[in-house]
Amino acid sequence: MTIKNKLKTFFTLDDEYEYVEEEIDLPEDNSTPQRRSQKGQNVVNLKSMQQPASKVVLCEPRSYNEAQEIADNIVNRRAVVINLQRVDHNQAKRIVDFLSGTVYAVNGDIQKLGSQTFLCTPDNVDVSGTISEAFVDEDEMERGW
Repeated sequence: MTIKNKLKTFFTLDDEYEYVEEEIDLPEDNSTPQRRSQKGQNVVNLKSMQQPASKVVLCEPRSYNEAQEIADNIVNRRAVVINLQRVDHNQAKRIVDFLSGTVYAVNGDIQKLGSQTFLCTPDNVDVSGTISEAFVDEDEMERGW
């Protein structure tokens, strides 16, 4: 009795189950392997099993009304870089507060990249490294960023 048969009898409770052995055929052109079973041919495209590529969305809102669209991208697990230079200072603060709540809800992170530029990431994106704040704009200091 071979080891395969011993394992088959050990894991099989009843004789009504049939053991089907599959062969893997490698094509001659060294492309993706194909699986063949005794009942028919099942071909699995390995590219279809890959996860979709992560996206980074760049946003430059002009008013607070666009904050919901930015938040939708974060909820859909996309990283978002936001440039707030075209927004009034009070509206920019409101946008950052709104997005901070969204990021918190999805267990993400919000980081300041530069003067009025922020990076919002969901939990599936890891950010490493830091950006120094050596060159702080005087206007930024007056605004309280």
